[in-house]
Amino acid sequence: MTTPPLSASEHHASPLRLWHTADWHLGQSFHNFDREYEHAQFLEWMLQQLKERRPDVLLLSGDVFDSINPPASAQRRFYSFLQTARAALPGLQMVITAGNHDAAARLEAPADLLESLQISVVGTVSRNAEGRILLSKFIVPVKNALGQVKALVLALPYLRPADVPLLPEANNPYLDGIRDLYHQVTAEATRLRDRLYPEAALIALGHCHMQEGAESRDSERRIIIGGAEALGKDAFPQELAYVALGHLHKPQELDSGRIRYSGSPIPLSFSEKDYAHHVLEVAIENGCLSSVTPLPIPKTVPLLRVPATRAVPLEELLLRLDDLTADPALPPERHPFLEVRVLDDGPDPTRRQRIEDKLKGKSVRLATLRMEPLARAETTLQTLETPSLESLENLDPLEMMLSAHLEHYGAEAEADLKAVMQQILNELPQ
Repeated sequence: MTTPPLSASEHHASPLRLWHTADWHLGQSFHNFDREYEHAQFLEWMLQQLKERRPDVLLLSGDVFDSINPPASAQRRFYSFLQTARAALPGLQMVITAGNHDAAARLEAPADLLESLQISVVGTVSRNAEGRILLSKFIVPVKNALGQVKALVLALPYLRPADVPLLPEANNPYLDGIRDLYHQVTAEATRLRDRLYPEAALIALGHCHMQEGAESRDSERRIIIGGAEALGKDAFPQELAYVALGHLHKPQELDSGRIRYSGSPIPLSFSEKDYAHHVLEVAIENGCLSSVTPLPIPKTVPLLRVPATRAVPLEELLLRLDDLTADPALPPERHPFLEVRVLDDGPDPTRRQRIEDKLKGKSVRLATLRMEPLARAETTLQTLETPSLESLENLDPLEMMLSAHLEHYGAEAEADLKAVMQQILNELPQ
């Protein structure tokens, strides 16, 4: 049943509603399988939800694509969605920023064309002739159905070290530069609001790693070694009513819900198989955050682990795979992705083939075979320390390889294997 349009008086009284989503990763190759079907289903679901719930603004906080060179099919899907959503909801405004996976300049290239469709895309940091950052580029006024500006969106993309203000006296020039830029843009937006839009809320977009954020290390690309890129909550001034973040794939909230990650719409690794994926519907009323409502995204393709908890010997694994079923009515694109976990008791050239033979006729797709050590040298693991960046150049590559062998197999490498390792190292360019 179609919801009747709101009257002018109803729209004036209703809060401004924004949808917060991020980390679509269109074009992802998942262990050599594409995610075309899942992304198509997600975007179709989103389109239907947009038609039914009719938000005022759609915010997409980075990582539109999975790589800087996404396949043409992923680009077509993205721009087709924009066109279809715009045609279905002429009043819908969209604000899109680039993430660390995106080619920022390429994503921003059609910005002038998209602006005519009320779609604002910000991928890069621009400077004037004197080298000052153009703060106004990041500020996007958004309106309700009556054309009244009800929020100013601070659309900052993923910020690289060269993007941020230079702060010579800073303890951490990169993090302090990010914080300073957010504060500068907030101050600029505050001045604009006070001058022209006194009832408008300030909403920020960001693509970054927060200090208290839970990450999915199998799929989230570390921006800086050691997690030194993590921002504190003080990067986002209290004047901001809501901060719509991307980068971390697990939906989560910080600072009493004022700062949130919407999370990815589909699981992008097996570590994300149990995430509750959703889009966030954010209500802004009288310039303040009123409510945040998660809209659950249906999962169209399950991710399975066998065994579900810990690895088992190969023979036991093969018996467990017998429990998997075949469903001839299930189309191949809906077959679950499978991760099998097996104890590694040494080299076995037949292991993978035996697993694949056991899966023939089953309605699953073998995505990954995870090997786990049969035994660990606990005393060695306890003495290993994470090297500092300053000490990396002093590491002995052969010692690292031998330590890895000991950790993985629970035994010292044999003499002939040590000799091969050393030969390989000797042939590498110095």
